[in-house]
Amino acid sequence: MANSIILEKLEAIKLRYEEIGQQITDPEVVADMKRYVKLNKEYRDLGPLIEAYGEYRNVLSNLDEARNMLQSEKDEELRGMAKEEADTLSQQVEPLEEKIKLLLLPSDPEDDKNAVMEIRAGTGGDEASIFAGDLYRMYARYCETKGWKVEVTGISPGTSGGFKEIVMSITGNKVYGTLKYESGVHRVQRVPKTETQGRVHTSAATVAVLPEAGEFDIELNMTDIRKDTFCSSGPGGQSVNTTYSAIRLTHIPTGIVVQCQDEKSQIKNFEKALNELRTRIYNLEYRKYLDELSSKRKTMVSTGDRSAKIRTYNYPQSRITDHRINFTLYNLPAVVDGDIQELIDKLQMEENAERLKDSGL
Repeated sequence: MANSIILEKLEAIKLRYEEIGQQITDPEVVADMKRYVKLNKEYRDLGPLIEAYGEYRNVLSNLDEARNMLQSEKDEELRGMAKEEADTLSQQVEPLEEKIKLLLLPSDPEDDKNAVMEIRAGTGGDEASIFAGDLYRMYARYCETKGWKVEVTGISPGTSGGFKEIVMSITGNKVYGTLKYESGVHRVQRVPKTETQGRVHTSAATVAVLPEAGEFDIELNMTDIRKDTFCSSGPGGQSVNTTYSAIRLTHIPTGIVVQCQDEKSQIKNFEKALNELRTRIYNLEYRKYLDELSSKRKTMVSTGDRSAKIRTYNYPQSRITDHRINFTLYNLPAVVDGDIQELIDKLQMEENAERLKDSGL
């Protein structure tokens, strides 16, 4: 039997889809770029749901026809064919409804965005910096498998390898929606290279994933920004280290400071720093949205709470445990080499299950 609640919701969404389709051809809407971009995105996002709705209605219609034939047909051969078709179509209804329920869940408006990822060494001294470097390589390799572009915008090397801090911009399809689950404290248990007696130490690094703010998300007043230039440090050769190409931007109202020095061009560094500043200001408001969601859910796996210990990487046992969902894998070498998709999939499934339960669908 068809789910009347789902059908009712889908019919309302179809009307909205048709309304938007008309609006985005209106010259007045096209002239208002901010509104046009927003409506175009909504129209594109509703596409998969409208497609699933069409498939669902088609299955239900064919199922009704097959059942009506079973009741009215006298020919046994035709009745047999009708019964076989009805059985096949009946098995398609529930999976389609589950698919539609997931599509009906309101997505985080930030999920489609690119992201800024920060990795910082935590407790553990040099070993924490080395672990931060391992996390950077893990994410860089994962991004490579997804076809995403990674640009390092800020870096502070560790004294014995790795990084005290590294900031990177990641560009691609649904980057933030995929990587948001990685925000939090990552803990490593292993024998450090500097350990002479073979004792296992515990160190930590903090990962923060921020949705990158777009041009229409926030308007910056340049009079509120102080710009400083300085010589880049670190590798890069004489042209980098002796020219004032590095940029530091300070947003006076919030006190947020960003800097970029990875390009030889001051203009390019300024553009990157401005984009990161816009993202950090935007995330002040976005944090309020996440905190509100967190207060309503029991197991928010995607809040990005930097103080929460989310995962442990145990090298002696080749074990990775995600503490939010009590999920453990025993393939640590593959994970640290970038194979983190199974972890992300499990976290998404857990969150979707909770959201479905809360939705009442």
